[in-house]
Order: sequence, then C-alpha cells, then structure tokens
Amino acid sequence: MLCSASDPAALNEAARLLRQGGLIAFPTETFYGLGVDPFNAEALERLFAVKQRQPDKPVLVLVAEQAQVTELAAEVPVILQKLMIRFWPGPLTLVFPGRPTLPPLLTGGTGNIGIRQSPHPLASQLLHAFGGPITATSANRSGAPPATTAAEIQESLGAEIDLILDGGTTPGGAGSTLVGCDQGQQLCCLRVGVVAFGEILKAASVVG
Repeated sequence: MLCSASDPAALNEAARLLRQGGLIAFPTETFYGLGVDPFNAEALERLFAVKQRQPDKPVLVLVAEQAQVTELAAEVPVILQKLMIRFWPGPLTLVFPGRPTLPPLLTGGTGNIGIRQSPHPLASQLLHAFGGPITATSANRSGAPPATTAAEIQESLGAEIDLILDGGTTPGGAGSTLVGCDQGQQLCCLRVGVVAFGEILKAASVVG
C-alpha cells in the first residue's frame, strides 16, 4: 500500500502496523529505509526474508531522541556520547554494545547495535508516532541499489511490504557514516559516508 506522507492518517497507520509486527518503508536523510519493531523477532525474520539478507549482517536502528539509546545499548561510552551530542540528528550511525536481550538477528550475532537519530522530519514523526526505535536498513534486496523514491520500492518490493510512506525523493549519495569504538575508546570507521571521519575524530578530541 502506497500512501502519501502528507496524509496524517498514513503516519498513524504506519505506526499501528509496526505495533502489530508489520513491515513498512519510509524516507530518511539518505535513502528509504525498511522499518519494523526491532524488539519483535518475527518482524525481523520477515524483514530479513524480504531483503534476502544474510543473518550475520546487523540491522541499524533509528531513535527519536538520544534517551532511547539506552533501550538498545548496554552501555554508552563517553566518546560516543560526545559524538551523539555533536552530530545527532544526522547521518552518523554509532555502534554500541547491545543489550543481551536484543533479538540475535538485530545484531547479526555480533552483540553490537548500530543506532542513528535521523534529521528527516517524516522519519522523526514516524518514530514519535510509534513511540520507540524502528529499524531503518535500506529498502532494497541485498546487493541491489538502495531506493531513493517510493516508486522504486513499489516496483521491487511493493507486494511484500504492508505500507510505503511516500515522502518524495531522498538525497541518496554515500549513506550514513558508521563508527564504533573499542574497549580503549579508540574510534574506528566501519563505513565511509556523509560525515567525514576526520571531522568525527576532531569532534571526539574536543575536551568537555
């Protein structure tokens, strides 16, 4: 079902479907994402089946606000907290040690969880309407180009998705930068993206 994001009823319907274990697509600041309730193991299994994604590949999650990170992360290292303050909302995904209660599919068996706060207004509205974190892995089959329009998703995945929120064309490009840190709080760039790693290192080195 393809719905215009300008229709308030569509946003409420998307949130309702998520609560019932549904699978939706919605725009973010980079590409369209596939959203399910990250705490619902059956919904995650469906997400992986639709994407034809390998079970050892983690799925990133969006949060409405920084306080929601603790629902997913076992701890929030100081250095990552500093990056949250500096770059969120924005195209920077941070990898935290996940809570042991998270579904294994969500972390890809790594025990870690990638989290981002999106600056896209529709993504933010959806997260607030749902009332919790939502997955946001790219809306495409694994190995295929990520979608920047609702029409692309409708053509490739439409029959397998409960609802597509059409928010127009997203910017596309490099995607979010993916950054983690080791136990010594040494930052590492896991995926090059919109935010330059040099800028991230500079922000992390600022005292205070």
